Amino acid sequence: MSSILVDTLGREPVRPKVVEETVGLIDSQVKQKGFLIKGAYSTIKAIKGKFVPEVVDALLDDWLGKIQPHYDKWEVTKPSTFADYVIARSDDVAEDLLKVTDERAANTSHTTAKKMYMRMRDSAKRNVVEAIPELARLLEKHLNEALAVKA
Repeated sequence: MSSILVDTLGREPVRPKVVEETVGLIDSQVKQKGFLIKGAYSTIKAIKGKFVPEVVDALLDDWLGKIQPHYDKWEVTKPSTFADYVIARSDDVAEDLLKVTDERAANTSHTTAKKMYMRMRDSAKRNVVEAIPELARLLEKHLNEALAVKA
């Protein structure tokens, strides 16, 4: 089965923009969080400055693959914008995205990052749900732009 999200958002020339804006989204979300999350994020960035962009780039196809079924359901009837559709399902989408990061965290060799992730995992879903509206609009913007170029 084809994945329009991976094929469109996960490929050049769109991918670098999606990665960059997703990192910006993560940065802005972290700024709104408490001391523990800000501290953990700062620690990870201090240890390896490109860690967050590298992780976003490495996980992007898997994340897009998890959002694809939501896109497929939306595309059948298009009851609203894709972003609004995703936002209305924030809880399910967040759970799908966290399945990817849970699996990666379990298998990572970055012990500091793994410890930080596991320490914050309980609050991760709430944090991801809070980021879904901005993420959904980011994905929709790039998808619409890329599809307009192809048309």
